Amino acid sequence: MGAENDLSIRNRIQALLDRDDAHLWLFAAGTLFLTVLPLALNTFWTRIALGVLLWVGLAQSWNMIGGYAGYLDFGHGAYFGAGAFVTGIVMTELELPFVAGLLIAGVFCAVLAYAVGVPTLRLSGAYFAIATWAFAEAIKELALIIEITGGTYGMTIPTGPGTAGIPLVGWPDEMFFYYLMLVLTLGTIALAYWLFEHSEFGFRVKAIRDHEDAAQSLGIDATKIKRRVYVLSCAIAALFGSANAYYITFVHPNDVLAPIITDQMIIMALLGGLGTIGGPIIGGVLIFLLNRMTSLFLGQTTLYLPLIGVLIMGIVLFAPSGVVGILRGEVGREDVKRNLRELAEKFNIL
Repeated sequence: MGAENDLSIRNRIQALLDRDDAHLWLFAAGTLFLTVLPLALNTFWTRIALGVLLWVGLAQSWNMIGGYAGYLDFGHGAYFGAGAFVTGIVMTELELPFVAGLLIAGVFCAVLAYAVGVPTLRLSGAYFAIATWAFAEAIKELALIIEITGGTYGMTIPTGPGTAGIPLVGWPDEMFFYYLMLVLTLGTIALAYWLFEHSEFGFRVKAIRDHEDAAQSLGIDATKIKRRVYVLSCAIAALFGSANAYYITFVHPNDVLAPIITDQMIIMALLGGLGTIGGPIIGGVLIFLLNRMTSLFLGQTTLYLPLIGVLIMGIVLFAPSGVVGILRGEVGREDVKRNLRELAEKFNIL
């Protein structure tokens, strides 16, 4: 009876998702809900919602290169940090408003990603992962020693009336930053949906991911397409780094260039479902709330790490396609039982 109920629920969900206009309705409903959400929240919960939006957007940006293109990028957080520092330099040294810093950060990191992508995207698998990780560590060490970033002292971002560079915006408050992050996140989701799910470019990217040699034999320029995906995903990460820097008003290399930033993007996309639109959204919400709720209610700031480990082990063993795969009905009770039985036999538990 329970299996029949599970099947019925999955069938209903699948029937809704199979409608041609389902994603548009979901996006519209989500946009409306998120637009009015802060009106019902106090400052604390608005900050929580803002954090969710930030990490959903970052996970979605990593999913472009890691999920859709299939390249495990361990240096994605470097562009988040670079975007933060470029914005800080523009605002402090050039005395330009935040909007200028945001745009310059995006352009700068797009150029940087292109330069990095030319040699590294010729690699694949573990070699690409190691190369991008080494790049991220190099950027972090560089930021710690050069004077323009503040070195080991970090950098303070100017804030106050007029610093945003947006008409009718006085002193930036929580509501301003919430809607700023909402625009960036919804824009990233909409772009990813159109580009990777409903365009010829997206089909080419998936063809390269599934079998690069076969894709090239059909005339697809794999190198050029991979480079474009990499530049796009890194530029988006830089925009979020820029917005976050203006929000927190202080950036330090050990914070905005920490390896845990990339790690969390990967975990969120993996938990939700790689190469899907909904995966980074689900994973970003679950992981960020798990982090904050364990800190809020249990008083533990690191307890969520082993909990994440357990979640990831469960996903890898029983639902490789993530939570999205479970909702789609790709993994059922019988699959879980079979995997448990095989696991038990492998380690002689039974």
